[in-house]
Amino acid sequence: MTIPTGRHAVAADTAKADGVYEWLSARLSLYLRRAPETIDPTVPLAEYGMDSVAALSLCGDLEEEFGLDVEPTLLWDFPTVTSLVRHLTAVLPDAPADAVPVRDPR
Repeated sequence: MTIPTGRHAVAADTAKADGVYEWLSARLSLYLRRAPETIDPTVPLAEYGMDSVAALSLCGDLEEEFGLDVEPTLLWDFPTVTSLVRHLTAVLPDAPADAVPVRDPR
């Protein structure tokens, strides 16, 4: 197993975060019935109308898409897109940098 170091590790983490951000933005836009670009990643999702039913559905989507075991409180523990992307990026296994789309998660 090769562990990326230095600049390559940052690029891999950024690419992974970008892919998670893209996927999450698309999913949230469906649940919130908003265009992805209208969702400020620093605003709590509850302010956009994210309710418990949608939050549980998103948890199920995360489990299915990424193979994670997700607690139902995930969106309350990480209430913004930014905090959720950081958390997911930290818990997801590394993937090849070219396997995810690129977008700034800030």
